[in-house]
Amino acid sequence: MIKVGIVGATGYTGVELLRLLAPRTDLELTVVTSRDLQGSLVQDHFPNLRGHLDLEFSSPDSDQLLACDVVFFATPHAVAMHTVPALIQAGVKVIDISADFRIQDIALWEQWYDTTHVCPDLVVDAVYGLPEVNREKIKLAQLIAVPGCYPTAIQLGFLPLLENNLVNCGQLIADAKSGVSGAGRKAAEDYLLCEATESMRAYALGGHRHHPEICQGLNAASAEKVGLTFIPHLAPMVRGILATLYAPVKGGVNVTIKQLQSIFEDRYASEPFVDVLPQGQQPATRNVRGANVCQIAVNYSAENNMIVVLAAEDNLVKGASGQAVQSMNIVFGLDETTGLDNIALMP
Repeated sequence: MIKVGIVGATGYTGVELLRLLAPRTDLELTVVTSRDLQGSLVQDHFPNLRGHLDLEFSSPDSDQLLACDVVFFATPHAVAMHTVPALIQAGVKVIDISADFRIQDIALWEQWYDTTHVCPDLVVDAVYGLPEVNREKIKLAQLIAVPGCYPTAIQLGFLPLLENNLVNCGQLIADAKSGVSGAGRKAAEDYLLCEATESMRAYALGGHRHHPEICQGLNAASAEKVGLTFIPHLAPMVRGILATLYAPVKGGVNVTIKQLQSIFEDRYASEPFVDVLPQGQQPATRNVRGANVCQIAVNYSAENNMIVVLAAEDNLVKGASGQAVQSMNIVFGLDETTGLDNIALMP
């Protein structure tokens, strides 16, 4: 029986972890932390868990965490790094859904997150938890940095093109829309119903924290340095990401839509959570709502020699907690789809 702890379980990624893990019989949720709610029942705060979890919130400083086999961090950025070293020293597997260990360049991380990293020595050993790229490394990892929601969709969409050296890497464009839950569970004017509904807007045009993470992953797959224009948008929906990705075909390279379709299908043929759609079909966020799936379609405009890839995912599942559980399954030698093979909600 795998003993599981969750630090920071009151946000959207935390409750999504609870939803995915609570029904499982191959693990035991032994400690769920919240500094503000310690001593109260988890099910009283999240009524959707009634009858599935009989556990009180504990303090984030609880020694119970050291007795776990694996601890998930569903905390704001720059929180996990203060606690992770003690867990690593105790031999606990750590799966961090925040950004604390994603970016290998410490100075770059400190620039984007505007704070000093307190355990930079652990960053070099952290494995980036994108199974479609790092599955073998994840199997041996003690510390896993779960990718961000935008980076997951954008990397999965661009990777086959970069791996096959088909596109001009210096002129990539990612136009991505996210549901409001991507901003976290907090009281902020921009995310109130009257502000966010029936409207769509771009944000972070001066630079988004996920940009260096995306470029780090794309550069690892590319023979040339990647230049990426990334514009995120807030969409009037609770869950979901739809990324529209533009990549100009490299000079001297000839492509056809049939060839591109084959490249994507071959790349993800053995991936249980990447669904490459048949030619002519396009992904939608409603198709993946609540499921640990990234749905992808590749298109080609011969008129301007541009490849357009669309990728849709649930930002809280494949874009966060589901992907974290997927990594846990890999680490413990379980079937990768365990607890994640549910069908997406419709409508």
